[in-house]
Amino acid sequence: MTTVPCPAEVEAGDGRFALTPDTPLTADPALARAAAWLRETLTPATGLPLPEGPEGVEIRQVTGLGPEEYRLTITPERVLVEASDPAGGFYGAQTLRQLLDPAAFRASRIAEQTWTLPALTVSDRPRYGWRGCLIDVARHFLPKNDLLRYIDLLAMHKLNVLHLHLTDDQGWRLEIAKYPKLTEVGGWRRESPIGSIVHERFDGRPHGGYYTREDIREIVAYAADRFVTVLPEIDLPGHTQAAIAAYPELGNLAEPLEVGTRWGVQDHVLNVSDATIAFFLDVLDEVLELFPSRYVCVGGDEARKVQWVESLDAKQRMADLELATPEELQTWFVRHFTDYLVERGRVPLGWDELLEGGVPPGTAVAAWRGEPVTRLAVRAGHDVVVSPFTATYLDFRQSDSPDEPVPIGSVTSLRSVHDFDPVPDGLDDEERARVLGAQAALWTEHIDSPRLLDYMAFPRLAAFAEAVWTGGRDYEDFLVRLAVHEERLRALGVEFRPQDGPLPWQRRPDAPGRPRTRAEVDAELESWTALLRRSS
Repeated sequence: MTTVPCPAEVEAGDGRFALTPDTPLTADPALARAAAWLRETLTPATGLPLPEGPEGVEIRQVTGLGPEEYRLTITPERVLVEASDPAGGFYGAQTLRQLLDPAAFRASRIAEQTWTLPALTVSDRPRYGWRGCLIDVARHFLPKNDLLRYIDLLAMHKLNVLHLHLTDDQGWRLEIAKYPKLTEVGGWRRESPIGSIVHERFDGRPHGGYYTREDIREIVAYAADRFVTVLPEIDLPGHTQAAIAAYPELGNLAEPLEVGTRWGVQDHVLNVSDATIAFFLDVLDEVLELFPSRYVCVGGDEARKVQWVESLDAKQRMADLELATPEELQTWFVRHFTDYLVERGRVPLGWDELLEGGVPPGTAVAAWRGEPVTRLAVRAGHDVVVSPFTATYLDFRQSDSPDEPVPIGSVTSLRSVHDFDPVPDGLDDEERARVLGAQAALWTEHIDSPRLLDYMAFPRLAAFAEAVWTGGRDYEDFLVRLAVHEERLRALGVEFRPQDGPLPWQRRPDAPGRPRTRAEVDAELESWTALLRRSS
């Protein structure tokens, strides 16, 4: 069986089931979306109408299966997908599609052929409930149609969370009706770095874009139809230069700012005034209107405190509140937004830097700085989404080859992603239960086009999907299945990285990077962990 991710259990049968123009497709009402999706995708590629009717392909609701779990039984006489919930039925349909010839992934029929499915029984269920991918649309905007395509790719791999990083120093990508300058001013920058910022090279070309409120409603609905939750991130109080450029009263300095044109962590953070807090509560009002997701990310990462240390207003706020450190001030500031979300029935998510000043009650932690941080978070009683940058940040280079486009960070190989395990060693059962799951991240400072996004994402995102759905198994077996899976990706037009390195047009000799050794990265991790332990 060549499906990706690998199912939990497979039992081979004898013979094949042949799909013909007369083969019917039906589903119980609760699982009707799975049947509709299967018809929408297969009919154009195969030419098969899959009319409504019994005794062909049936998607049936049953009891006794867990969330997102399914059974797929194929005999020469019939195909049966069983699930207890709509998501399980949908994932059963996804597996069924992968059992067909890769031509089933094309947008239209390209030749006359026979369509058959192997006889087998699949019993399948996810290892983790949270199987996500962060896409950073703030650094380089991803047009709506490309984002919709990625939702289909996530669903194909049984990933169920799209974390949209919507705001940062270099761009604000979400229309907020009450504050139109956030996109009118904050939605574009005058130029971008070429390659790593250490080389001080710039393209001189404006970059911008944003999603309208109607776009977001469309994106959220499209994703929901594919059992993908869109989780919004509004970064606070750092990574906010674009917002401050649009509304200077949000910042700490007298002089105006422009939208950021440099990568890396900037000194600009929001001020801690009541007016600024009210401004972003207004922003979250509109965010909650547009995004029904249970979780909402409020950032909290990489917020330098230099301006707060120098600000008389921030010093007075700390004195009034009897706060000892700027980290505690950040927790106080962020708590206005986490409390707001909790009061409205949502769960706030913040990056693990919040541990340094105390994570506000009811807040889940996105742990990106390695296993020790994950341990600290779960042992402090927080639910955790694991996203270690050394294992799941897919903007990191894929090999030591100088041909890798814009090489940054240490090497994150296909194998290392496939071997990734979200749960660190040494956790007890209660602590393990606080690990909600994991997500990969596509940060786009150095990913300036959908073509390069494809190259950086695939096939590593397929390996990540297997790690969080089934758990890393036999890597050599994965490579065998991947050879077929790449034909599916090719049929979909995904410009993935070939196993032997980039094709000529996938290289970027014009954009020098900044490769780092794993020893350098490990040393940085250790320093972060030591700081966090002292803070905790």
